[in-house]
Amino acid sequence: MASHDPRIDSYIEKSPAFAQPILRHLRDVVHATCPDVEESIKWSMPFFGYNGSSICMMAAFKQHVGFGFWLSRQVVGGDSADDSKDGMGQFGKITSIKDLPSKKELAAYIKKATALNEAGVKLRRPKTAVKPPPVVPEALAASLRLKKHVASRTHYNAMSASMQREYVEWINQAKTDATRDKRIATTIEWLAEGKSRNWKYAKC
Repeated sequence: MASHDPRIDSYIEKSPAFAQPILRHLRDVVHATCPDVEESIKWSMPFFGYNGSSICMMAAFKQHVGFGFWLSRQVVGGDSADDSKDGMGQFGKITSIKDLPSKKELAAYIKKATALNEAGVKLRRPKTAVKPPPVVPEALAASLRLKKHVASRTHYNAMSASMQREYVEWINQAKTDATRDKRIATTIEWLAEGKSRNWKYAKC
């Protein structure tokens, strides 16, 4: 039988008075449904796992409790899995045990979550859009094309898009032509030495 993590005991004891019975109720239902549940604290909140993966989590706030499943759409489904719903998790802002589904319903969700973990289902992370390479300001491009700046051009072309973007944005943020020209000259100088825009802040 799974043991209780003392950190969660402490978390519940330090939670607002209204939240404590809700948290204890949720914990009891999880343990009753999944005797082999694994307790832990992640991101400063109680997590419950099974088979090495998270199944659900809970958290106490000043005026409500949040409870949700890691694989929310697969477990709960429908509109209740919509991330836009108020409160953390799929059950809104919980202020009393009455705001929760019945023990039978919660147990069904927990069983579904453990079955998904056993099947090896993982949380799908949304793909991050890849930013296109930065558009080089014509004044900088003209300087980079000069033969005397071949080293700067070589280092710039070898940089990642994010490092190139740091230089481009710095130049584009100049409010006057004089400031822009000064930044371009500095960019050419630093690029010749293979330096990134924020080289001064790089860790040794």
